[in-house]
Amino acid sequence: MENTSVKNRLKKVAVAAAISLSVGAGALNTAEAQPVKNVVLVHGAFADGSGFKALFSELTKKGFNVTVVQNPLTSLEDDVAATKVALDKQDGPAILAGHSWGGAVITEAGNHPKVAALVYIAALQPDKGESVLQLLQTAPPAPENGVLPPDEKGIVYYAKDKFHAGFCADISKEEADFMYASQGAFYAKGFVTPITNPAWKNKPAYGIVATEDKSIVPEIQRSMYKRSGAKITEVKGSHVIFMSQPEKVAAVIIEAANSAKL
Repeated sequence: MENTSVKNRLKKVAVAAAISLSVGAGALNTAEAQPVKNVVLVHGAFADGSGFKALFSELTKKGFNVTVVQNPLTSLEDDVAATKVALDKQDGPAILAGHSWGGAVITEAGNHPKVAALVYIAALQPDKGESVLQLLQTAPPAPENGVLPPDEKGIVYYAKDKFHAGFCADISKEEADFMYASQGAFYAKGFVTPITNPAWKNKPAYGIVATEDKSIVPEIQRSMYKRSGAKITEVKGSHVIFMSQPEKVAAVIIEAANSAKL
């Protein structure tokens, strides 16, 4: 009788444990099925975070929590640190999206544990030991490109007379003038700093090619994204497609969010 009682108790414990595990697994699966709702945006050189306003609006009206990083542009390390500060503040997994130079930043900062996927918006995507300058030298620059040599302080600016045509040809002159006036002071040493641990080797990556880009020619974009195995989307527009085509850029970020699990 005592043996029977012990056996019954053991059976009840086993059943309770099985139910607990089943419920726990179900809750875990439900959590994993929830789409990522945080997006962190990283701007490039010759710009600041204000350019993301239209993309911010597209994403927030779809229910996303959007954070815009203000890069100091003083070095790759400093920009990565600023991005990690923004990621630390997220209340869950996030899509990390970068434009232009911001692509190099997210390539390094994307190793943060809260990053579920990476989105490159007409952005640079270096490999381990590779610098931005090496990538930019893989194809001849467009005639409209207005990147100037470093000044006496080692800062690189974009020429005013080429800014509209070379950087943002498909937005209004008024917007282009404001963007030129608000460009950050980008220190050239960032261009020659190699990547140490490219996150795209371990995280899902999406690459958006700006087909009319005069700052990073489309040939370079396609080559980088193909090399990394990123899912590629082509959008007809200038280097600032996130301004001129925000709904199309948002669609790629939303796709990344709905597909990524962390």
